[in-house]
Order: sequence, then structure tokens, then C-alpha cells
Amino acid sequence: MTATADLQKRQQSPLTLTSDLSSEAVRDISAGLNGLLADVFALYLKTKNFHWHMSGPHFRDYHLLLDEHGDQLFAMTDDIAERVRKIGGTTIRSIGHIARLQRVADNDAEFVTAEDMLSELHEDEKALTLRMRAIHALCDDGGDVATASLLENWIDQSQRRSWFLFEATRG
Repeated sequence: MTATADLQKRQQSPLTLTSDLSSEAVRDISAGLNGLLADVFALYLKTKNFHWHMSGPHFRDYHLLLDEHGDQLFAMTDDIAERVRKIGGTTIRSIGHIARLQRVADNDAEFVTAEDMLSELHEDEKALTLRMRAIHALCDDGGDVATASLLENWIDQSQRRSWFLFEATRG
């Protein structure tokens, strides 16, 4: 086969990579990470929504807190998607795909109190941590130590955000 013919064949082949993980592990971990990615995007947008619509006596502190949390969440997105690709999977492709996979509930209310915003985000962060733990178990079963390591850091970050949100709502 000529170099040109080989190049054309590769350009038309599906987006698959070889992986040292079993095909079942790639399938299961990729599915878990894609759900996580959808949740992180949804939580990012909810956090930014609350950041933009924050009001009340603690406006500045909460506004800055949610901006920081949003930055942390957005920073995760590329790492999650690239991890899916590194292990040989494919990842989300559109907002519609996110909507089909997300488990974080949207909040389209016209007005939400500051305390309710923080409490809702706190619950979302706790649920996100549980989902990451479940994916970690898939990684353990599939021998994917690199993804498990990333998840451990993201779990720690999520627990920190959850802690800050909880403390901000204490009377």
C-alpha cells in the first residue's frame, strides 16, 4: 500500500485507539467518565448561573466563591474528555449529548435565595463525589490506575467545594 493510500485509509477509519485495558473496561470506564463529564458541565453551568444571579448581604463573598468553584469545575472538563480518549473511548460531542447524560438537575428558577443556591450546590457536589467513587471502582476492576488517580484528586476537590458550601450556609 502506498503512503497516500495508507493515509487516506487512516483518515476514514473510526476514532479508535488501542488500549492496554480490556474492551469491557474501556467501555465501562468511558461510559462512567462521559456521564461524569456531562455532570461536571451541568454543575459548572449551574454554578455560573448562581454566581451571576447571587444577591444579598454576602454577595461579594458568595459571588467570588462560586466563581472559584466554576473555574475548578471547568478545568476538569478537558482532563475528563482527554482521559476517555487516552484509554480508547470516545466522548461527548454536543450540548444535546450532555443533556442526555447529565444527572445534575438544572435550576431555571427566576429567583433563588443565596442560601438555597449554596445548599443546592452542596447537595450536587456530594452526589458528584459519590459518582466519582463509583467510577473509581470501575477503574479498580479494570486495572486503570491512571484514571483512578485523577479521580482521587477530583474527589478531593469536590469534597473541598462541598465543605466550603456547607460552612457558608451554617448559621
